[in-house]
Amino acid sequence: MGAQLRRIRQRIKSIKSTAKITRAQELIASSRVGKARVRAASAEPYSREISRAVSVLVSHHMRMNHALLNERPDTSRVAILLLTSDRGFCGGYNHNVIKQGQALAALCRQQGKEPTFYVLGRKGVEWFSFRDREMDGWWTGMSGQPDYATAAEVGRRLIDAFDMPTREGGVGEVHVVHTEFVSMLNQETTVTRILPLGVEEVEVEERAEGGRVPKAPYEFDPTPEAVLNEMLQKYVRSRVWYMLLSAAAAEHAARRTAMMSATENAHELIDTLTREANTARQAEITTEINEISGGAEALKHH
Repeated sequence: MGAQLRRIRQRIKSIKSTAKITRAQELIASSRVGKARVRAASAEPYSREISRAVSVLVSHHMRMNHALLNERPDTSRVAILLLTSDRGFCGGYNHNVIKQGQALAALCRQQGKEPTFYVLGRKGVEWFSFRDREMDGWWTGMSGQPDYATAAEVGRRLIDAFDMPTREGGVGEVHVVHTEFVSMLNQETTVTRILPLGVEEVEVEERAEGGRVPKAPYEFDPTPEAVLNEMLQKYVRSRVWYMLLSAAAAEHAARRTAMMSATENAHELIDTLTREANTARQAEITTEINEISGGAEALKHH
């Protein structure tokens, strides 16, 4: 009985230490998710305005043509960018991204398209490396706190692959599997096609004498074609950048939720083991009392 009590107490001690770690991880994730949300919110206006500028430019110069806007006749190869995390302890965050990416790849194969993967995040890279899956590009070390230089590099690699003919190793479409921050308790895994671009035609009106006339709110210099080329490059990079920031906020939120759940489970297990320890101790005391009583009775008879 004494050995059982010692084992239970040792487990309680071990679980208390684990609970301290998960609680610390929860507090760290809570502080980081706020900063990540601020960064994502700060990047959103730029992404929104550059999208609007591209839409206005294309809408008012309909004869312009650009490779990033055109549907490719050959889409036999498709690029899939997976945004995973560098660290674990974030519940099903990485599992959901990889699962969605594999489902998208299966759908592409059914349509006769060959998927090729670009992976950001150590967990995704390890998943592909462990299974000997080929990656056309991978980046690690910055999922929790993205930097624009990496986002620009990812965007450049994807644009280069899209510009290259599929028969030479290029791709006809580029999709991103990422996680969007919805709330502290809800993160949504999403698939977004970023190439070719889907630009909506818009018409901006302003008041003028004699009524309302359509007019673009931007003046483009030197030429609309030159501006479009540079703007579309920035557009792709800004989309990747904003997805990285939103995914970072979702990662921290998922880690906070997972660590909070782990801490609660640890405390529940400690309560259960404490009751078991009390029961074992009571049984031990009862046994000792019985032994003492039996010994006293034996002495009386002698």
